[in-house]
Amino acid sequence: GWCPLSPAGAQTTQLLVEPPWMPAVLWDRVTLTCQGSGTAGDTTWYKDGRRWGQDGPDHFNVTESGTYTCERPGTGLSSPVRVLNDRLVLQVPARALLEGDTVTLRCRG
Repeated sequence: GWCPLSPAGAQTTQLLVEPPWMPAVLWDRVTLTCQGSGTAGDTTWYKDGRRWGQDGPDHFNVTESGTYTCERPGTGLSSPVRVLNDRLVLQVPARALLEGDTVTLRCRG
């Protein structure tokens, strides 16, 4: 399987957003996917800093706004992803951006 790598070369847990725009918004039918070592059933989800699920699936459709993280055994906790319920949002691609990159912004409401 594919294991994401940090710049230092260590394996890390990644929380992926679909559609791939940040900040994510609830009315976009957001799916979160947790990638890391171990089996998909070993995923632990957190919402707003509290354990929200244990031994759950590696992906789900978001139905509540909040800040989500996931944890996988061996690669630890992911970076947080905020899902908003705002009526108007300025979005950037959900990927690492470097100075000098050409970026498409989306203003959506």
